[in-house]
Amino acid sequence: MDAFWHFVLIGWKVFYSLIPPPHYGGGLPCFGVALAFIGITTAIVGEFAELFGCVIGLKPTVTAITFVALGTSLPDTFASMTAAQSEKYADAAIGNVTGSNSVNVFLGLGLPWIIGSMFEARNSNNPDGGYFVPAGALGFSVVVFLICACTCLVILVIRRVVVGGELGGTEKSGRLASAVVLVSLWFLYIIMSSLQAYDMIPMPDHYFGIDISTQHYDLKCKY
Repeated sequence: MDAFWHFVLIGWKVFYSLIPPPHYGGGLPCFGVALAFIGITTAIVGEFAELFGCVIGLKPTVTAITFVALGTSLPDTFASMTAAQSEKYADAAIGNVTGSNSVNVFLGLGLPWIIGSMFEARNSNNPDGGYFVPAGALGFSVVVFLICACTCLVILVIRRVVVGGELGGTEKSGRLASAVVLVSLWFLYIIMSSLQAYDMIPMPDHYFGIDISTQHYDLKCKY
C-alpha cells in the first residue's frame, strides 16, 4: 500500500521537493515558497472539484460545501489529528481549526472582497462604484451551520465536565458516540443546505426576526 500511494502521489512529491530547505535564509524562503505552493495546490483542488461537480450536474453551491470544502479542509483535519495525538492537551488541535477558519474568513474572503471593491470603484463601466454579490441561500446555510456549530460546542463542554477532556477518551467515556454525533452534524448541514439549494426547502424571508431577503439588501451582481 505504501508503494501504491508513493507512485500515485509522486507528482506532488516532486512538486513540493522544489521548496527550499528550512535552514536557507533563516527559513523565510521555505515559508514563502511553501505557502505559495499550498495556494497553488488549493486552487488546483478547487478547480477540479468545480469541474467534477459540473460534470455530474451539481449546483455550484452544493459543490462548494461538499467537494471544494472537503478538498481544502481535509489537510486541516489531518493536521488537527496529528496535533491532538502529539500534544498532551487539545489546545493545538482546536487552535489549528479556529486559526484555519480565521484565515479563510479574513484572508480567503475579506482580502478578495477588498480587491474586488477597489477594482469596481475605479471601473468606468460601473458608474455607481458598487460591488454587490447576491446572497442567495447564504442566510439559510449560515443558520443551519450555526445550529450545528453550537451543538458541537455543547458536546465539547459536556465532555469536559463529564469525561474531563474535549478529545479522545475510552469507549466508556462516549468517544465513539461523540464521533458519530459530530460526523452526523456535518451530514445534516450538507443535506439541509443541499435540499434548500434545490428548492426542496422553502426559503423564508426571516430567521429569528432578522430580515435576510435579497430584496431587503438590494443585492445585485454586475459582470
